[in-house]
Amino acid sequence: MSKQRFQGKVAVVTGGNSGIGFATAKAFVSEGARVAILGRDAKTLATAKAALGANAIAVQGDVARTADLTKLFDAVSKEVGRIDTLFVNAGMALFAPIEQVDEDSFEQQFATNVKGAYFTIQKALPLMARGSSIVINASAVIDQGMPNTSVYTATKVAIASLARSLSRELAARGIRLNIVNPGPIETPIYGRLGLREDEVQGMAKQIQGQVPLDRFGTSDEVARTVLFLASDEASFVHGTSIHVDGGMASL
Repeated sequence: MSKQRFQGKVAVVTGGNSGIGFATAKAFVSEGARVAILGRDAKTLATAKAALGANAIAVQGDVARTADLTKLFDAVSKEVGRIDTLFVNAGMALFAPIEQVDEDSFEQQFATNVKGAYFTIQKALPLMARGSSIVINASAVIDQGMPNTSVYTATKVAIASLARSLSRELAARGIRLNIVNPGPIETPIYGRLGLREDEVQGMAKQIQGQVPLDRFGTSDEVARTVLFLASDEASFVHGTSIHVDGGMASL
């Protein structure tokens, strides 16, 4: 029988319409939570909402737009009135060598991965009480130097630093904040890197060769870590990060 650690709880997941976000939203629902998800793509958002069922609220929007974040949290406030756990998950990656990075791709990644994360937390806080929790999705790349990922890695390092500062700031409110750092995970993001299919396959093969467990992880494996960090089982876990990367960053 499945655990019901989140029975009667409310979880919000940005980027909850696919990949790690959807797997996490689904896991929250399976353990009794009501879940609100935000996603940019109307089609995948509708599919995710249908799969999650009656306990899900779906809002279309982009975390890089503060007006869309306001729309999300207005909906959460109206429908359920509070947030017990927030998974700051939405992100994007555009990989390229430094010579090929343009200003637009640079600004897109910082707007989504840093600005979006920051204002997601800011706008969620009025609905979060003592005992609630935040989990930020960063990346195992923060501990590595990977070619062609300079901008993406910089955004994730910024998020990790942001989380460290906010962990201290939010402790006084009794709100826990932790980071999950996924390594190579089988998600749709690899199809959105702006690379040709053969380049994606070559990159995947190269990355897998660096993983001691010799495979990509799954979205469900990351989701289980997020739920642990968000649950009462982690009630004294605060300001830390957990790598879900098959040992890639540490071995």
